[in-house]
Amino acid sequence: MASRIDAVSSRIETAVRMNQVTSSMKGVVRGMDKGLSSMNIEQLSATMDKFEAQFEDLDVKTQYMEGAMNATTATTTPAEQVDELITMVADENNLELGETFAEMGPVGKIKEPTEAAPATKEDDLEARLANLRS
Repeated sequence: MASRIDAVSSRIETAVRMNQVTSSMKGVVRGMDKGLSSMNIEQLSATMDKFEAQFEDLDVKTQYMEGAMNATTATTTPAEQVDELITMVADENNLELGETFAEMGPVGKIKEPTEAAPATKEDDLEARLANLRS
């Protein structure tokens, strides 16, 4: 529950920042309009520099917020809910999972190698063919 509240809080903070950027952009557009109407190159250049700086700040803040939100929501999702969702999708699509996921083990851990695979049907046929040839 705490992680969900944190995620909502992060999204609200992002929305507040977007509103701040929007109001800043209004000022930049007004400045550009004044610069264009008077054709004052210096004023127009200064306004464009301010515009670029605000967009760079916005990009950095957006990347940080998205990263934080993704990390918060990804690490707090209970494994049981993920398993239930996978099972539900499999049932809807008539898929048989069997013990496929149970055999895989947890993500991020290397599975210990098992004993050599038992002889396959092809191996048996090849052995019988070799016996017939000799």
